[in-house]
Amino acid sequence: MLTNEVGRKASIAQGSALIRVAAAVFSEIPSLKSMRDTSLGSRVVSFHHAPIFGLICGLLGLDSRTSQRAYLFITMRDVISAATRLNLVGPMGAAVLQHQIVLLAEAILEKWMDRNAEEACQTIPLLDTVQGCHGYLFSRMFCS
Repeated sequence: MLTNEVGRKASIAQGSALIRVAAAVFSEIPSLKSMRDTSLGSRVVSFHHAPIFGLICGLLGLDSRTSQRAYLFITMRDVISAATRLNLVGPMGAAVLQHQIVLLAEAILEKWMDRNAEEACQTIPLLDTVQGCHGYLFSRMFCS
């Protein structure tokens, strides 16, 4: 799903953690636990974060718009959280920043929502190259 080894491993780790938590929290949806148990037994299936997020939203009965808005929100929150951990903004500044960009986030949602899977791509060769070297760093801030 992802060609960058570091990004691929991070996506699988996040997706696996998400399905583990969802299977425990939403025990009334037995298919979550059975999918998790089957994948643990086979070691062949990889749970990437984005598709697992969408699957869980669908099983919970969330509509497409709500699911996409939630995914955009958690992505925005994670980026701002990383900026806070890097000491680029403080906690109060992060809250203000998130409030300030909410209208931009809604505009982005309107522009990009409900796209076909074929349109889901990004092309940032420099970023992919630099991110691919993350595993070679002596000390890493994020485990991925």
